[in-house]
Amino acid sequence: MSTTTSLDRRRFLALSATTALAATGLSACAGSAGSSTSGSGGGKTTLTLMSVANEWDKKTLKAAEEALGMNINLILSDPTKLNAMLAAKNAPDVVRGLGATETPYFAARGLMTDLDPYIAKSSVLKDSDLAPVNDVWRYDGKKQGVGPRYGLAKDYSQDSMFWYRTDMFEAAKLDAPSATEPISYDEWLDLGKKLVKRRFGKVNVYGLNATGMGVFPQLMGMTASAGGSVFAEDLATVDFTSPEAQKALQWYLDYAKADIGPSVVNPNPDGWDGPTFQANRMAMSCNGYWFGGLIGADPKLAGVSRFAPAPQLGDHRVSSCFGATGFWIPRDAKNKDAAWKFFEWYFGGQPAQDRAASGWGIPSLTSLNSKMPQTNDFQKQAFQVQQQELSHFSVISFTPYAQQAALEGVLTKVLPGAVKSGTPAGKVADTLNSQMNELLAQGKELVG
Repeated sequence: MSTTTSLDRRRFLALSATTALAATGLSACAGSAGSSTSGSGGGKTTLTLMSVANEWDKKTLKAAEEALGMNINLILSDPTKLNAMLAAKNAPDVVRGLGATETPYFAARGLMTDLDPYIAKSSVLKDSDLAPVNDVWRYDGKKQGVGPRYGLAKDYSQDSMFWYRTDMFEAAKLDAPSATEPISYDEWLDLGKKLVKRRFGKVNVYGLNATGMGVFPQLMGMTASAGGSVFAEDLATVDFTSPEAQKALQWYLDYAKADIGPSVVNPNPDGWDGPTFQANRMAMSCNGYWFGGLIGADPKLAGVSRFAPAPQLGDHRVSSCFGATGFWIPRDAKNKDAAWKFFEWYFGGQPAQDRAASGWGIPSLTSLNSKMPQTNDFQKQAFQVQQQELSHFSVISFTPYAQQAALEGVLTKVLPGAVKSGTPAGKVADTLNSQMNELLAQGKELVG
């Protein structure tokens, strides 16, 4: 995977955190958007693929078509267009998505194809070879992580892990984080305060970015490590007033108030951590293994960068994935056999081997772990830390009643004013509960 491709992948993930299908359900009123349909041309099957542009440039598309013996009609990922196509039953054959946060939403609405029968017959993709992260693509109607498998991750990371700059730690005369034992969130915040640099009253070098994949998932992970859950057992409501969730919320309020890194109050002007970390303006970045692909492309940066386990808020060690980007096949796809042929090639063929060797993510198949880069000291350290972290992965169920973007929207609306006014965490929790539970109730009504 090229650097350009991966950078665009990250921008897409950032975009996905702010734009998504509305939590009010699928509307059939825009059915005309589904004019690009699957069909046959020139005697070949045409596979309609909804994905991002720079992962499928002309050269890559041509190679895929030759390998698969079919034509590929690429539709650029667009939540509104996908909404319309699904509602009109004119779905793409294959759709790119975030398994960790999207699977319950689409599966609960009956919009995804159960892949278990295909996997059972496949000689390429074996259930026993699928990394545990693929369980985020499972949903049994009540809980994520069990039940039918609706998609596969193309690669993944444990997204609360973080990268740090050894040169900045040395300059501040601070001990580097352990490569084996996770630090506490309080220790992490303290390090961020010591590493931040200001000039003329403004942050010149961020001490820490604590939310690589969005604030809401990070709060979910923190609450889980404290022994609780943001969502109720039925996933239909949130409760930020619980002791564990309020502890997580209080930590984020303290982080944002300290102004040591990007937050809902002061977002990073760069849009994401890549350019900032490369420009020597960030000491610690909360991004998973995939971020090493960016770092490793610059030998000088790789020489001063190291990887660390996910910080913990409590005694329940948790290190989850909030992305698991991959593909799924809509229920109403016209060419499901062709879609599965694409799956076997993309997830089990040469593309999967190339991704594994690139360092831009952990392979979705455990049999490909040995292909992860381990040549130089930087790669060896990251690989060792990552391998030790794998056993602490677990699925944290996301709700089927709202998308992450809607919940992030509430946080973006409520938290800045709360931080600036010093509103107590308990009162902020009440406001979040009220607004998010209203959204979730609307979504539940639509799902039935």
